[in-house]
Amino acid sequence: MTPTTFDNLSLANVAVVLVEPQGPLNIGSVCRAMMNFGFSDLRLVNPSADPLAEEARWMAVKAGALLEQARVFPDLATALADCQLALGTTRRFGKYREEFLHPDEAARHLLPQTEVGKVALVFGREDKGLLTSELDLCQRFITIPTSDELPSMNLAQAVSLCLYETSKTLGELRGKSHGRKKLATGDVLEGMYAHMKRTLVDIGFLDSQNPDHILRSFRRIFGRSGLNDREVRILHGMLRSIDWVDSERRKGKQGE
Repeated sequence: MTPTTFDNLSLANVAVVLVEPQGPLNIGSVCRAMMNFGFSDLRLVNPSADPLAEEARWMAVKAGALLEQARVFPDLATALADCQLALGTTRRFGKYREEFLHPDEAARHLLPQTEVGKVALVFGREDKGLLTSELDLCQRFITIPTSDELPSMNLAQAVSLCLYETSKTLGELRGKSHGRKKLATGDVLEGMYAHMKRTLVDIGFLDSQNPDHILRSFRRIFGRSGLNDREVRILHGMLRSIDWVDSERRKGKQGE
């Protein structure tokens, strides 16, 4: 797959499948997480709880429409009938331990398939997860690395984590920075360091015979912080102020 095809990947083609969910609070929380991360296809397999119960609506907050649009199926096979790939979540490793994916790995495995059809993330019951017969319907397995002291996660939390990783990975494939600042380019930084050298030599802070010795420390300091264009402009402004003060100081000395 080339980078030009990433725009064709679609979270709308990812079905979130809950098998026999037992708590309306969890169902509502899953809906909220789905809306948080851009998912819209909720499928419920033989739910024990009423997905339209007041508790579910309360937890869904503004994602109540997803509750109303959720489709209910009698069994997992029916829910997955139109899906070309299904990934089931489980803590039961057995002999297939080496084939398990962590949520971030699962995201990179399933996203390319959304370009051509439906895929599913399948989550089991709150108390006993997915049955072996249900895992047989899944082509790959996902496990969430947790502490051995308490390995099982709350259903809604497990769903949220998997959806977050999938949404984040999609953004990364499309070149989004997820809030990380865009750093200043090399030529912008070198212009700032040249200005800094002139100014600090003029005020006597740097040795004019060997200015780069101390300047290298500034390079390391600012290199660790990772400056963006705005921060470089601020430093230029500070240096210009120092230039002006030094110029006025020199004028004063000349007038004495």
